[in-house]
Amino acid sequence: MVRRSADERREELIEAAIKVMIRDGVAKATTRTIVAEAGLPLGAFHYCFRSKEELLHSVIERITQGALAPAVAAAAAGVPVADIVRDTLRVYWDRIRATPDEHLLTYELTQYALRQPGLAEVARRQYRHYLAVNGESLATMARLAGFEWTVPLPTLARYGLAVLDGLTLNWLIDRDDAAAAAALDEYAAYLVSVARP
Repeated sequence: MVRRSADERREELIEAAIKVMIRDGVAKATTRTIVAEAGLPLGAFHYCFRSKEELLHSVIERITQGALAPAVAAAAAGVPVADIVRDTLRVYWDRIRATPDEHLLTYELTQYALRQPGLAEVARRQYRHYLAVNGESLATMARLAGFEWTVPLPTLARYGLAVLDGLTLNWLIDRDDAAAAAALDEYAAYLVSVARP
């Protein structure tokens, strides 16, 4: 039997939790089901996580970083503002389209957390994390293209989160790629309008 480090087990449990939650829903993702999916003993869960709440935070962070990190990586120094904004949003959106079940899970996680006594902080932390990652993405775009935003970054990040969150939910419901692309282009045009050298 191969011994795995605590970090390796933690990663396996996060991936197993995502699979179980996508397949069965958040409410049915018990610690027993998750460790069985990971092929680990039940004690491994409590060795790696203090609570199911901590696991939920890790799942949210994994999905969010997976969605937003590639978009930032797609930007390159010296690219015109309009191109960097458009390309960054398109890479982000390609990730949404490639992993719709993960994004559907994020909405389910939010609703679940808000409805469970003592778990509302999971939803608050989830959206604080989204806001922070969105702000980092906007700051990176500005830095790489050599411009600044005329709207304060915290406000712009919150506005952008609302746009992208609503756009994602609408697309998960209707899967209308053309309408989503048009709305994303409109958001890109807005971002370009509030950028200055």
